[in-house]
Amino acid sequence: MTQGTIVGVGLGPGSQDLMSVRADRLIRGASHVAYFRKKGRCGHARTIVEGLIGPEAIELPMEYPVTTEIPFDDPRYNELLSAFYERSVAQLIEMAEAGCDVVVLCEGDPFFYGSFMHLYTRLLNRVPVSVVPGITGMSAAWTATGQPITWGDDIMTVLMATLPEETLAERIAQTDALVVMKIGRNLAKLRRALARAGREGEAWLIEYAAMTQQRVLPLSEVGESVPYFSIVLIHGNGRRP
Repeated sequence: MTQGTIVGVGLGPGSQDLMSVRADRLIRGASHVAYFRKKGRCGHARTIVEGLIGPEAIELPMEYPVTTEIPFDDPRYNELLSAFYERSVAQLIEMAEAGCDVVVLCEGDPFFYGSFMHLYTRLLNRVPVSVVPGITGMSAAWTATGQPITWGDDIMTVLMATLPEETLAERIAQTDALVVMKIGRNLAKLRRALARAGREGEAWLIEYAAMTQQRVLPLSEVGESVPYFSIVLIHGNGRRP
């Protein structure tokens, strides 16, 4: 029997019309569809493709054992997630060895800070696996501001707000253009880091980029909390003709 293929399909930032033609075709034709979700939730990736999955398709929700319940630097965090990925990989391999092709839905781009990477590295050399790239959330975010993110020789840095405040401040001070992700509970820390770098007045917050509830505003006008799907940007202002 020919092995099936596991395909990580990038869905883009959250709007169906920003998916690639290839992603749309694979999802509509899929016999098996897998996706990550928090327990008790539909899952954002699954929500994006509502109406595209065929009625006969078999769905495999992969439910995270932990998200923000314990700190990511707690040893239990890695232990729980590692075991979760191993279980998910075992299910996908079983499907592939039965000759089934499986589409794994991935928000944004599968190779850009996505969960699919943890499956991909475990699936390599065991079953056929491939990736369909997607538009990243940060690309949708800077497009939503109506301003180019980089010019000429600008250096762009992508940071996670989960980093220590000192590291954030240092990196922010060194770069031209900036993207900060995973803000959530780290908003106050990020604000302090921007202030230490002297750049808080340049920062923009984009909530739910490319989605119906999208909101764009200077970070200085933002309250004390932001949604999970939020990105902070500083635009470059480099060389131009």
